[in-house]
Amino acid sequence: MADAASVIGRRALTSLVAGAGGLAAGLFTLGLAAWMRRARSGAEAMDAGATLHEASPTAAPTGPGEPPVIPAGLAGITDAATGLFNEQFFAVILDKRVSAARRGLRPLSVVLLEVVTGLGDGASSPADPKAVAGGLLETLRDADTACRLDDGRFAVMLEDTPESGAVWTVERVRRRLAEQQTGLTTWAGVACYPAHAFDASHILAQAGTALTAAKDWHQDRIEVAAVPDD
Repeated sequence: MADAASVIGRRALTSLVAGAGGLAAGLFTLGLAAWMRRARSGAEAMDAGATLHEASPTAAPTGPGEPPVIPAGLAGITDAATGLFNEQFFAVILDKRVSAARRGLRPLSVVLLEVVTGLGDGASSPADPKAVAGGLLETLRDADTACRLDDGRFAVMLEDTPESGAVWTVERVRRRLAEQQTGLTTWAGVACYPAHAFDASHILAQAGTALTAAKDWHQDRIEVAAVPDD
């Protein structure tokens, strides 16, 4: 009887240990799954802009004068006339880019660009937006982001780029556009994190003020935002 009781006791202890191990494994699996969901969610949030950028905002080519064909899945965040990302996308991604620049202690430049034709004739009008978009995409790096705003202006975010690099990039865009079409006038306003602003709304406002100053000139002009007073 004692031997039987001992056997039963050992079996009960074995079952208890096995059950505890199974419970621990189950809890670990659930915890791992939850952690993976959080990690996935965080990665998706952090990489949203990069993923969309890698998808390429460029519209599929069409015949002359025909509207661009927007790739499936991008219609809600792209400009119908150019295929570039639109203002809604720009507003979201700019905030994320500034946050990433802050964490990485890297500069980020924002450029507002306006291109017109016929200024010398006294009757200027906006340049062909598709031509401007093409010039931007041919000049910018893969890491940079070009957008067309609702008012027809173009906005560019230049990763890891101080104001001097931004000015040179805009000059390259201006030259590229001038090679493609004569009679264009290019105005640009440049603002850089952290030299001119510390948050997305302020850096955009600074770039807008610089663009307004550039438009006071009756010729191509790149203006850099003023350094704020301490």
